[in-house]
This record gives sequence, structure tokens and C-alpha cells, in this order.
Amino acid sequence: MSLCLSLLGHRITDPTTGVAPSQEYAHSIRLDGDIILGGLFPVHSRGGGGVPCGELKKEKGIHRLEAMMFAIDLINKDPELLPNITLGARILDTCSRDTYALEQSLTFVQALIEKDGSDVRCANGDPPIFAKPDKIVGVIGAAASSVSIMVANILRLFKIPQISYASTAPELSDNTRYDFFSRVVPPDSYQAQAMMDIVTALGWNYVSTLASEGNYGESGVEAFVQISREMGGVCIAQSLKIPREPKPGEFDKIVMRLLETSNARAVIMFANEDDIRRILDAAKRNNQTGHFLWVASDSWGSKISPVIGQEKVAEGAVTIMPKRASVDAFDRYFRSRSLSNNRRNVWFAEFWEENFGCKLGMHGKRPGSPKKCTGLEKVGRDSGYEQEGKVQFVMDAVYAMAHALHRMHRELCYGYPGLCPKMANIDGKELLSHIRAVNFNGSAGTPVVFNENGDAPGRYDIFQYQSNRTTRGYRVIGTWTNKLDIKMGLMQWRASDRSLPASVCSVPCRMGERKKIVKGVPCCWHCERCEGYHFQASEFSCELCPYEQRPDANRTGCQDIPIIKLEWHSPWAVIPVFISMLGIVATTFVIVTFVRHNDTPIVRASGREMSYVLLTGIFLCYAITFLMIAAPDVGVCSFRRIFLGLGMCFSYAALLTKTNRIHRIFEQGKKSVTAPRFISPASQLVITFSLISVQLLGVFVWFVVDPPHTFVDYGEQRTQDPAAARGVLKCDISDLSLICSLGYSILLMVTCTVYAIKTRGVPETFNEAKPIGFTMYTTCIIWLAFIPIFFGTAQSAERMYIQTTTLTISLSLSASVSLGMLYMPKVYVIIFHPEQNVPKRKRSFKAIVTAATMSGKLQKGGDRPNGEVKTELCESMETNSE
Repeated sequence: MSLCLSLLGHRITDPTTGVAPSQEYAHSIRLDGDIILGGLFPVHSRGGGGVPCGELKKEKGIHRLEAMMFAIDLINKDPELLPNITLGARILDTCSRDTYALEQSLTFVQALIEKDGSDVRCANGDPPIFAKPDKIVGVIGAAASSVSIMVANILRLFKIPQISYASTAPELSDNTRYDFFSRVVPPDSYQAQAMMDIVTALGWNYVSTLASEGNYGESGVEAFVQISREMGGVCIAQSLKIPREPKPGEFDKIVMRLLETSNARAVIMFANEDDIRRILDAAKRNNQTGHFLWVASDSWGSKISPVIGQEKVAEGAVTIMPKRASVDAFDRYFRSRSLSNNRRNVWFAEFWEENFGCKLGMHGKRPGSPKKCTGLEKVGRDSGYEQEGKVQFVMDAVYAMAHALHRMHRELCYGYPGLCPKMANIDGKELLSHIRAVNFNGSAGTPVVFNENGDAPGRYDIFQYQSNRTTRGYRVIGTWTNKLDIKMGLMQWRASDRSLPASVCSVPCRMGERKKIVKGVPCCWHCERCEGYHFQASEFSCELCPYEQRPDANRTGCQDIPIIKLEWHSPWAVIPVFISMLGIVATTFVIVTFVRHNDTPIVRASGREMSYVLLTGIFLCYAITFLMIAAPDVGVCSFRRIFLGLGMCFSYAALLTKTNRIHRIFEQGKKSVTAPRFISPASQLVITFSLISVQLLGVFVWFVVDPPHTFVDYGEQRTQDPAAARGVLKCDISDLSLICSLGYSILLMVTCTVYAIKTRGVPETFNEAKPIGFTMYTTCIIWLAFIPIFFGTAQSAERMYIQTTTLTISLSLSASVSLGMLYMPKVYVIIFHPEQNVPKRKRSFKAIVTAATMSGKLQKGGDRPNGEVKTELCESMETNSE
């Protein structure tokens, strides 16, 4: 500043109050002292319409700058700290604008800039007189990170140390760019970690971020996003930015954009106080009260101003603030301030008007105010008062600078009262080293220390804005000191509502469902149920259960598939058992009848030995039903192998022998009167048992090659619905083994049928050729029907029941056909017509065969009843064979 005249400061006094609202430094406060400290405070808010400064900030501005002056007063009175040295101050208003603050801070470096007045002359020709500016050794401030960054870039050029009381941007921790910057508040990297811990503790994994444009907001959000990437588990739905100069309707647009990802109800806010207030107002205006879950940084903290008039929309907001305590001494100091004893504060008159809602005469700042100030008002009595949250940190910053100067004085001026010549020009770099080395208890009793980057340790209080029936306000719900300690039971989201709201992209999957992550957004997923025989092996995968197991009810594991077998009470078993029991009773009745009438002509004519073999086979065909239904074990499986084809083998071996005998007899009878060989009962038995031995030999080989055992067939009833899946306990008789076991008997049956066809020309009154033929034809039909039913149901879920029932009924029907056609007529005659069961006279073999042949040529029977020729032939052959 160049002057041609020495201007004396003069004061304009209000004639009504005698108070001086302006001084020679109308834009700043100046306190004389041996050592001058600079101060930067947001006394006014940012102005609009090209005006740099706006409304007065009572708390963030006036409270804080008064805290600096109060701390200087205490230090100057302290005989132990900087004895015989007086601290002074030059305090400037930043108007919450970084560019304006930069202009103001040039005042701090004026003393370090050489002024060249060689080409400057006053009107009278005299050389100019330069007013000597104050030399600032250190600066307290600023508040906003954007302001601190702007100012720090200038101060570092002139090696002036700077200690901030509120700037928390992580960028300021870069000691290579901001090497002369320190702060008594922790950086937002700690704050971002604390906010991440809060979000995680509340179970939120899908959030949006909102930042005020500038270093504080953008750096804070960037730190939060970086931590979310490193930790994982929390996804950022949107990252929105509030412009420095928002246009009308800008905040409504931001609210609508936040609603585009409506599941991300939690909004992480690093925004200045003015932007917070306006975003809450926009949410209220758009009827979104109660939707957003605000998680805000220390710029919101526990301040009242952002929530005034919009308490409902702010309800439940979780805010964070560096751990602090109220300084009682400052409360007493500030409550005692008045217009008369605080003239050093050039903005105090403006504060007075704002605080008490009055006007200070014609020079007052509040035109149209309803009342005039008396000057007798009292802070805290005639107006509300609550200490601003950063007062403690402002005082700690001033004390940190004082302790550093004290250490420097003790090192350079040991034993020298007051400033010694070595401290006449304080070296900023040396002072910085002393600042970084301070360690003392601050105004709140907490240690004030700095790390190598000039940052204070992270200590935070966690608040929640709550509303009760009678009161609204902030409540401490936890703390953060390197780790979170939060009391969930103290949290409240709406009046008396303690249920935790959700802010998740996707709801947790239910048990038995896996997460299918949306590409690029790990917090968003679709839930897919583990289908079929799969179970939930992990959060993200389904795996197939072992073949013998199925998923449990909630599909989180596997359990054994129930094992079943054909039960006696099942309808599939009741019918075959009933038929079998009737057959067994009938067969037993026939056997008993034949035994009792063993020597009667009809029994003898039937071939007693072969009849008993045939009846034994019929009996076994009925009896196999019980083995097929019985619970499988090694014994049952062994008997199934033996008797499954044995009954049929007995029956058809006997029938084959009989039909072959008849065929040979009549073929031989056409050639000679000599009886064919091997037609005696003994020969017939040998032939029959020879045929049966082939079946037994095959079974024996089967036993040797593959010993009988049981197994559980899990494939037969492996339905699409695992709940209906069953394992079937079975013998190890495959379909191929079954066919092989029955194949020999079927071969005998087919051969017997061929012989029955060959002997179809035998007279119907002769022997058993016709009944055997009908028996074989019917049996073939039964087994032809059996094959498609048995193998056609191989893929059915009821396979075990259908095949077992089909097989047992087919065996029973085959036996019933043989029993009914071959033996029931004989039993009928034996029991109901015993007069026909008498011996006839015997004739020669040739005569009988000739008679039988001739009788077949007759259109009608001869002079003897049916059966007589047959009986005579059989009796004659039995006699000849004896």
C-alpha cells in the first residue's frame, strides 16, 4: 500500500449508541503484539449475483474468530507460555469463497514482498511513504478445505506455516504439495473410513454419494469410494456433485436423480452447510420425507442451522464430527461480550443486530428492523446460544502455534526475556518443525499431536438427529477411534421406530437360492433357486447332491433318499397274493384229491408221476409270488433266482415230455404195432428231470459268476421332484438276467406248443393232446401280453410295482390255465361222477391205437362213451411199461 499522506485512523461513532461499527481495518481485525498470527474465518457466507460476501455466519464465523482472540488473550496472560512475549493477530473474512480468500490472504505476505517506489512520486515531488505491513509468522485457518488449499499454495511460497481448525480434505495430507500445512482435525480419509464402518454396521451395501463441488466434498467422496473398493461389500449407486454456483432447480434435479436408484436410500454426504440445507429442502419439496437415509460428514455434524424448518426430512440422519468438548471458559467469555467491551471485533455490531433481531441506529445493517438495539442485550439471556462445534479446534490451533513458538524461543533465546534478535525474523521452516513436534493437552483435555503429514489422529463422535414427542435434537450414538463403537439400541429412524431401514440393491436370497451377480455391480444380484437335485453349496453356487441323496427341505444340504420296497399291504401286492393263495389252495386240493384216488383209472390214465411233477411246477408258479413281494435280502434273492424259472420249468418240461410222448406214440403207431421207446413213467421222469436239470445248472452257474446280493436302485424313482424320489431296494436281478432265467422255460413252452400243434389231429376223445394244446395256446397269449407290459413300463416311476405285479400275475395265470384245463375236469369226474372212474377191459396196444384212429374218422362217436378209448390206451400203455 503506498501513501502520499500519513492517514490517521478515525472512527465514525453512532450518535445514538456511541458504538463504532467500523474501524480503520473495516475488512479485518488487528490485534497488536510482538508476534502476529494470521486468521482466516468464514465470517460471511458466499454472496450471490457477483457480490463476494453474503449473510453473516453467527456461529461458524463470529464464534470461531472470537475463540481465536480468546485463546490469544489466555496465552498472553499465561506466565508459563511465551513469557514476556505478546501475541497479536490479523484476522480476515474469507466469505466462504476460495478466490476471495486468496485475495485477502495476500495481506499476510505483504511484509515479505519488496516494494519498489523509485518511479513513484507524490504531487509535491516528495518520495512516497510506505506503511509497514504486519509480518505474519503463521496462519490459523482456513475453515473450508477449498479455501485452505488455495491459501496454502501461496503461504508455502513464503514459508509461512498454516494450522487449520476445520479443513479435512484428504488432499491436504500430501506433504509434497502442502508441506507447510497442518491441522488439528483429522483428515476426511479417517472420516470416510468411519462412515464406511457405519454403513457396514447398519447392513447397507448400496448407497449414493453427494458432494459439494470443491476439494472438501470431492476429496471426501473420493476417499469413501476408494475405501469401498478396497473393502468390498458396499457399492456406489450414483456419485452426484453439487455445482459451486447451482442454477435454480438444481437441487430438485439432484433429488430426482437420487430417486432413479430408489433402493440406494442411504446418501453419503460431503457437502457444505448451505448445500446440506438446500438438499434437505428439495427432498421435502418433492415429498421424499422419510425416504432418504442421510449419512453426513462433519460439515453437518451436530449443527442446528441445516435442519431448521425441515426437521422431518432430516430425521434419522447419522452425522459424524471430530470428537470435541465444549469449552466452558469460552462460554463465560462469549456471554460476557457486549458492544462496549468488544470493539476490537469489527463485525460484532453486525452480529449483535443479527443475534437480537434489532437495528443499530441509522448505520445498522438491518433496514426495516422492527426495533432498535439498546446495547444492553445479553448473549444467552436475550437470545439463544450454543457453542459452535469447532471452537475447541480453533483454540487448539492457536495453542499449537504458541507451543511451537515457545519451543523455538526456548531453543533460540534461552534465558532471554522477550524476543531475542535471533527471533526477529522467524524462519518459517524452523517454526514448522517445532509445530510438528508439539504434544500437549488441548482445550478439551485431548492430546494435540501431528503426524509426519501434519494430520491429527482420528477421533469422532457419531450423532443421529432424532425426534421425540416433545424434543428434537442430536444424540450421541457411538464413537470412532480407529474402529467403530456404535450402540444400535440408541438409534431411532422415525418417532419411536427403532427398526433398521434397508439400503440394499437386492434383498438377501432365501435358503436354497444362490446369488447371480449383476455384471459390474457386486452388490446387486438375482436370486436363483437351486433346482432339481442341486443344493446351495455356497452363497454363489449350487452343486449336485450325491446320487444316493437329495436336497433337504431348505436346500442347504443333502439327505439320504428314503429306501422303499414293495409292501404286503400295497394294492400292487394284494391282488397277486390273493390270486396266488387261491391257486395254492386249488393246487393243493387237486394234489390231495389225486393222492386220495391215486389208484383210480382217471388218475392212472393222467400219468401219476408226471401229474405230480406238473402239479409241483404249478404250485411253485403260485408260490414264487411270495418271494417276489418279500423284502429283499441275500436269502430271498437266492430263492428268487432258484424258483423264478423253476416252477415254469417243472410245468413245461412235464408238458413237453407228455406231448412228445403222444406225438411219438401216434407216429410209431402208423408204422408198426411196436410201442416207441422211453414211454414208460420212469423214462418220462428221467426225460423231465433232465430238462429241469438244465435250468438248475444255469442257476448254479449264475450263482458262481454273480453271487446274489441286494442293492438300492435310485434311478427307478428318481423323479423331477426330489421330494418324491425314492430308492428301491432290489435283488440284483436285471431285466437281462430275468429273461435268461425265464428264457429256458419259455423255450420249453414254445417247443411244447409246437408239439401241441403237431398232435392237433389226434381225436378229441383221445388222451390229453387237445387240453394241452389249448393250455399252451393260452399260455403263449399270456406271455405275449406280458412282454410289452413288462418292458414298456421300464421308464415308469411305478416300474417296480407294475413289473412285479405283471410277472407274478402272469406266472399265476399260466399256472391257473394249466391247472384249470388239465386237472379240474378230472377232479370234477373223480368227485362228482365216480361211476365213470372205473376200469375198462384191456386190449392190445395195436388194437387200441387202431380203434382210436378209426374213431377219429367217424363223424360222431361210436358205441362207447367218450373217454373210454383214452382210458384204455393209457391203462394199456401203463401195463406194457410195467
